[in-house]
Amino acid sequence: MTASAAAVTVHQTETLLFFTLLQLTVIILAARLGGGVAQRLGQSPAVGEIIVGILLGPSLFGVLAPDLFAYVFRSAAPAPMQMLSQIGLILLMFQIGLEFDFAHLLDRRHRRAVTYIAAAGMVAPFALGFGFGYATAPLLSPGVDPVASALFIATAFSITALPILGRMMIEFKITHQPIGVIAISAAAINDVVGWLLLALVTALSLAQFNALDFGLKVLLVAGYFLTWWFGVRPLMKRLIRISQAGPAPTGEKAGRGKLTHNLLGILLAGIFISAITTYQIGIFAIFGGFMMGVILYDEHELIAAWKERIGHFVMVFFLPIFFTYTGLRTNIGSLNSASAWGWCLLLIALATLGKFGGSYVAARWAGLSHLEGKVLGIMMNTRALMELIVINVGYDLGVISQQVFTMLVLMAIFSTVITTPGLRRWLPGLGIGIYTAQPRHGG
Repeated sequence: MTASAAAVTVHQTETLLFFTLLQLTVIILAARLGGGVAQRLGQSPAVGEIIVGILLGPSLFGVLAPDLFAYVFRSAAPAPMQMLSQIGLILLMFQIGLEFDFAHLLDRRHRRAVTYIAAAGMVAPFALGFGFGYATAPLLSPGVDPVASALFIATAFSITALPILGRMMIEFKITHQPIGVIAISAAAINDVVGWLLLALVTALSLAQFNALDFGLKVLLVAGYFLTWWFGVRPLMKRLIRISQAGPAPTGEKAGRGKLTHNLLGILLAGIFISAITTYQIGIFAIFGGFMMGVILYDEHELIAAWKERIGHFVMVFFLPIFFTYTGLRTNIGSLNSASAWGWCLLLIALATLGKFGGSYVAARWAGLSHLEGKVLGIMMNTRALMELIVINVGYDLGVISQQVFTMLVLMAIFSTVITTPGLRRWLPGLGIGIYTAQPRHGG
């Protein structure tokens, strides 16, 4: 490489670094502001960070200051920010997995509730979403295969936002409550099935569906869970014991539960290997992070050390990048008529009826109380940015229009915004104290 070529490469790298740092500065400060405002309004900080992401995008910032918006967010390739957001999401999912005491599922009543709610939380919204998508495709997505459009809308209706739901539950301190474990377990099942559905409808849309390949994918998912629980879990627990028994790094006290440098390296490598594995079998990398946390849920001292040393940084740095940068892809300006807003309201109503109503009825069938059914319904109805992953695939494939994409984004925001008020209203009736609106590292 010549000296001039090397100089050009260095300049390009420095330019990319400059714009990445500029975007990080704007996103982190805006997320802290949005999270603080949301908390003062009685909302979860996650809601504020999601809305900030929308406002920083073409829907507001791009309209009010298009040149400045283009300079900040369009002057460099988006890949660095996208990778940071995904790494942060994987680490968050690991942290969420650590938080949950799945011993509650030993209770037959709880297992039955998870099964019923997970099933109803998929079937009811999927049916309503498919019906809406098929009936409105000629009008809202003209020129698109109605079946393909309906399948993507149905899948979007069926998704539960596992990361944001988990974060809200941490804030409300219900991760160790039976109702919290039922909700996160049903949501996890919903999302695994949802990603399998996404793979299925994508293959169908591309006319590449193969029943044998899809069945193999299901077997790979089952094999992954069994391998991680019965193989990786004992190995990781042994490595944790060995690390904690060895000498502590300089400046750290020895003792169980300490997150030594070696143990942190082992954990991070394990999280990333798990994420790589789930990506390769087609259920997205975030589930690898979640499963890695699940298999270590009973390492209480390790969990405390992780939260103290790493958890704050994940919440303050990585997570806002995911929330706000994803919002940059959204433009709500496409709903430019009264009829479009009418269809949007109908879509939101049907999505809420399917997810909230289906989960509530299933909870009641499982023997839970009216109040427990409402709490589980409102939590399962939380969709947020996980739905955006689904609808972005559909939009990129051309099977949903810009209008339908925007409607689904607004549905995702609405379903997330109503979760916190619902929990604040209903949880005290179950004898569960709600969190106080004090600033936390997560928001």
